[in-house]
Amino acid sequence: MALTTTQLQKRIKYWLWVLIIGLALSGITAFPIETELAWFSGHTGFMSANAQNWFSAIYEAVKTTNANYPYLSYGTDWLAFAHLLLAALFIGPAKDPVNNIWVIQFGIIACIAIFPLAFIAGSIRQIPFFWRLTDCSFGVIGIIPLLLANSYTKQLIIFKNANQTTSR
Repeated sequence: MALTTTQLQKRIKYWLWVLIIGLALSGITAFPIETELAWFSGHTGFMSANAQNWFSAIYEAVKTTNANYPYLSYGTDWLAFAHLLLAALFIGPAKDPVNNIWVIQFGIIACIAIFPLAFIAGSIRQIPFFWRLTDCSFGVIGIIPLLLANSYTKQLIIFKNANQTTSR
């Protein structure tokens, strides 16, 4: 069943807004990292022993660092800011996917690039393997709406090109 241009545009917009909201939430939740880690440290009963130890160690490291060197958390603030800016970047394709398909494709590349970063830098920084997989899940989850939006946008381009050819 072929989709109409209106249906394609709605689907593209839907999937891009799923991504935008996910990026924005990811960014917003990066600001209060010490508070979140404190909460997780108090609620680790559902986690494995390795995860409990990891969250406990990370919370202590962040708490100690923030108490002695609060300016280092500025890096996390920039990470949060980048997520918010990336969320805003996808508003353009949600409005005009055909002319902004390159943004969708950039997002796909970014999702794929998460994997080498997580495994290379994660190994260098002694990040546990299970946490590197957690980081990679952002790429796996993020690429799904992007691949769908990309596919629907390509269909929309073909549909619009076909209509332009037949109207001449």
